[in-house]
Amino acid sequence: MTTPLSTLCKQLQLSFTATNIDVSCEQAQRQQPGYTEFLTDIFTREYESKFDKRAKRRIKEAGFPLVKTLESFNFAKAPNLPETKIRSLSKGDYITKVEPIIFLGEPGTGKTHLATALGYCAAQQGYCVKFTAVSQLVNALVEARDSRQLSLLSKRYQNYKLLIIDELGYLPLAKTDAELLFQIFSQRHEKYPIIITTNLPFSEWTSIFTDQRLCKALIDRITHRAHIIETGNNSIRLEQTIASLNKSKRKGGK
Repeated sequence: MTTPLSTLCKQLQLSFTATNIDVSCEQAQRQQPGYTEFLTDIFTREYESKFDKRAKRRIKEAGFPLVKTLESFNFAKAPNLPETKIRSLSKGDYITKVEPIIFLGEPGTGKTHLATALGYCAAQQGYCVKFTAVSQLVNALVEARDSRQLSLLSKRYQNYKLLIIDELGYLPLAKTDAELLFQIFSQRHEKYPIIITTNLPFSEWTSIFTDQRLCKALIDRITHRAHIIETGNNSIRLEQTIASLNKSKRKGGK
């Protein structure tokens, strides 16, 4: 007895094809495509289905606090940002070229949104991405060190194709914490890129990394071939809040 095509597809883990093979065969009988065209169409759709599922899984595993996209970013509110360059970066060439990205600017200027949007694009492209705030990363490293699991955790962070570290500079780091963070940066240097968001110019990084030698070595590594994008001083969030308040006042005055 011949095994049904749908069953064979399931056994081969061709889930999309297993679900759609009967419809595809019926269409083929009507349209009479060539064998190559028929098989190419089936396998293309199976590949696209698997790629889409993998991208959704990558996005979920990345740990974004909120999913943000370039389409939802209002570049009109930030005219000084290099929109063309940022959209070009979203294609992912910086990942294969191992080029870090640093978003530098005051709070509310879109750093986290843009970093998340680039990470989202990378996950859609099939890359393994991890998003973490500096405080979360340092806490995880300290806990791993105390439980003698540091090498295991460090290896995990070393192997992400793209690591996004948010809010560097908002809180000072103890010397041992700074050394642990430095280790993560060093392990990824020239292997896989990092995206960093920070509110501090490099001249003030000694307030985070109090060991000047370590601070200098860190800046040297992360700025090597880096795309440094200044997001400015004007808070987009604050402008939106003020605009919303003014709108409410106008409505209340009617």
